[in-house]
Amino acid sequence: MTDRRKLVAFDPDHFARQAETDGPSDALTAFRYAYRHNLWRSTETPSGTGSSRAQTRAIAAALPALCKRYAVGALLDVPCGIADWMAGVELPGVRYLGGDIVPDVVREAARRHGTDRWQFLVLDLTRSPLPPADLLLCRDCLVHLSYRDIAKAIANIRRSDIAYVLTTTFTGEPTFRDIVTGDWRPLNLQAPPLSFPAPLELLSEECTEHGGAFADKALGLWRVHDLPELAPEFP
Repeated sequence: MTDRRKLVAFDPDHFARQAETDGPSDALTAFRYAYRHNLWRSTETPSGTGSSRAQTRAIAAALPALCKRYAVGALLDVPCGIADWMAGVELPGVRYLGGDIVPDVVREAARRHGTDRWQFLVLDLTRSPLPPADLLLCRDCLVHLSYRDIAKAIANIRRSDIAYVLTTTFTGEPTFRDIVTGDWRPLNLQAPPLSFPAPLELLSEECTEHGGAFADKALGLWRVHDLPELAPEFP
């Protein structure tokens, strides 16, 4: 299968290359750099082309019905980015809490969209205590984390008082590639070594980027208590 990382407009190995000369970056440093320097090369949002209106249209349409099916009253969105696309989703009766590791991002999201029912705070998915919620939306996050940080994030989610997680998976990706946190690769959560069970639901993102090369991109829904216990280090 073609290495789809070569198709994207940004350097998917930026932080790996940087680490060779400057040493490794922590997650906050990496994602703050990506935000401030528009590393993911979007003219619409610093969160990257995957957060554009065009690429979120399908999931924005599907999310309200899913929240209704699972009686979601509190939605935690990590990482929320500047939350522009989410702000256009009609979620009546749902309290929204957006979290992001980058304080600049949180401040900008709150400036644009903050209300009594839409609040934002600084959260590190790998270590911060997560607020209680019915649903954690974790879109385009694990694809940027090393295996070690994915394991930390999943362990942290499992410790939380959250019922369901809705997160990005590329169902056609056959193998797992480890990366430096901040870089990117498509990630199939059901493939080893992550080996998630079958999702309760799969929402196609109907991704049209790069001529449909990422048409398998989806959001999978899992019960938090069904998430696997991952070894802390890459097998």
